[in-house]
Amino acid sequence: MCFRAAIVVALFWMQSPLVLAGTPDQPKARGIEAADYKWAEFRGEFKEGVLAIGDAGRGRQIYEMCAVCHLPNGAGRPDGTFPQLAGQHATVIVKQMADIRSGVRHNPVMYPYAATLNDPQELADIAAYIRTLSIPHDNGKGMGTNLKRGAELYENDCVSCHGENGEGNERKFYPVLAGQHYTYLLRQLFEIRDGKRRNAKPGMVKMINGYSDTDIAAVADYMSRLKMPERSLNRKK
Repeated sequence: MCFRAAIVVALFWMQSPLVLAGTPDQPKARGIEAADYKWAEFRGEFKEGVLAIGDAGRGRQIYEMCAVCHLPNGAGRPDGTFPQLAGQHATVIVKQMADIRSGVRHNPVMYPYAATLNDPQELADIAAYIRTLSIPHDNGKGMGTNLKRGAELYENDCVSCHGENGEGNERKFYPVLAGQHYTYLLRQLFEIRDGKRRNAKPGMVKMINGYSDTDIAAVADYMSRLKMPERSLNRKK
């Protein structure tokens, strides 16, 4: 285990008030609540990280600190406390990490870990490694009681950006959904609809603004069952 990862692991397990008081406060940048907010504005360390050539070998070492929460295989937690990361587009990882570091995306739990990265090159390195991990097929799923409605909503409103298999779009920074946990998807959809995810794409907020809670549960359940064979754990070698 590298030195930085060892420090992060120690902080994770030593959840005393003294330790928590010593963690850095997340900054706050202008997000979707601002009239001049621009989603995925290609500048700063986001731009530098996307344009950098990531080294997956170096990224593997850095990822040791992430494995404490997201697990060594990137599978996260089925209860949705930590998302599934494996196989995610490198550009998406860079964007989300840069947004957390700048404070556009409010995530005080993740910020102390993201803040340990030194520069955009390290963003690119860790993203390159996460991209190589195989998407698990045993992710947390919903009850499966309203999948017809979920499929209808996904086809009408989501497939044009996230694809039939939840493959997303690397060039447009749309995330892979395949293999993601139901409860994480559920929480993010609620936060996007309700304006609480500050780095959300305005078009998506508008798209799901009229969704009922039942609609969100249905489409999250459907999304949790999407499979991206070329990055799956059970793909043919």
